[in-house]
Amino acid sequence: MPTYDLYARNPGDSRWQVPATGAARFSWEYDNGRDRLLALYQKGKDKQWDGQKRIDWDLEVDPYDPLGTPEEAMTLYGTPHWAKMTDRDKGDLRRHFASWQFSQFLHGEQGAMVCAARIVESVPDLDAKFYSATQTMDEARHAEIYGRFLHEKIGMLYPINDNLQSLLGDTLRDSRWDMPYLGMQVLIEGLALAAFGMIRDTTNKPLPKQILAYVMQDEARHVAFGRMALRDYYRQLTDAELREREEFVIEGCYLMRDRLRGVEVLENFGIPRAEADELSERSEFLQLFRQLLFSRIVPCVKDIGLWGKRLQQAYVDMGVFEMGDSNLDQLMAQDEEIAEKLDAERFAAEERERVAEVVEAIEEGQRLTG
Repeated sequence: MPTYDLYARNPGDSRWQVPATGAARFSWEYDNGRDRLLALYQKGKDKQWDGQKRIDWDLEVDPYDPLGTPEEAMTLYGTPHWAKMTDRDKGDLRRHFASWQFSQFLHGEQGAMVCAARIVESVPDLDAKFYSATQTMDEARHAEIYGRFLHEKIGMLYPINDNLQSLLGDTLRDSRWDMPYLGMQVLIEGLALAAFGMIRDTTNKPLPKQILAYVMQDEARHVAFGRMALRDYYRQLTDAELREREEFVIEGCYLMRDRLRGVEVLENFGIPRAEADELSERSEFLQLFRQLLFSRIVPCVKDIGLWGKRLQQAYVDMGVFEMGDSNLDQLMAQDEEIAEKLDAERFAAEERERVAEVVEAIEEGQRLTG
């Protein structure tokens, strides 16, 4: 079925064209790369995987409860709207929210793929071109996987959120080569990792847990790449140039904090926009998510050297300043471990099944010959 037939809201034109500016940069130095970045490039090659094979697509998903979302986490829980809803209505609401979340993941991954390709084109250093080429493949795989999950398991998609699209467009329109790193690797990928991790660690559904764990294993490398490249580059910038990038970060963080709330879903259930905004703001689940949202972004921003007074004050105002001291390397290591543990558990179960089949075949053979 064409994707357009599955959209819960009209997405408009099927093409979004962003005018690109900036130079394509070539390097004729082929043997002078940074060891850390080349090691990350090697890891990127070693860790390539096939989403058709590594993920168990035979696992069933209830489209009306795809993530096992508890009632307390629903925006309408405890409101007069919730009291009027039937069990079927509540199932529809779960389906729409899961569709909205995973649709933003899907659109974000396509954006990440385009940004990674822009980095290949515009970054001056060949070692960074090498790594971002592997990231482009990673992002293509992620978009493929999220698209398949939405088409086959939920059967519904939502258009890209206006504010996510705005941030993505600002990132791509900027002619400075470091901006796809800053907009995508730090802000949008940081947002995505927080959202992925929150669902991965709370869902009791095996298929979305698999998908998110394996995608996060890749994303941990991507954020490490952005940190390395930007940390090196930002040491060379003037105070004025750093302030320009800090302003971009501040605007992007406020945009994501205030606007990525899924009010489009509530509007689809007949709730006016102003009321949907108010209900979202009162949601305890949203407040928790906003805190977690910055758990990956704030320490990364601080690590790459964007930590001026205005940026620090913005994080104080958002109530997330203390997250600058979070151990980002530890979070990334945990992402890697969770994915590897899932692999070990799954392959151990498959091995037990194969052994049981062999034992059963031997026993059956003995019965027939006995």
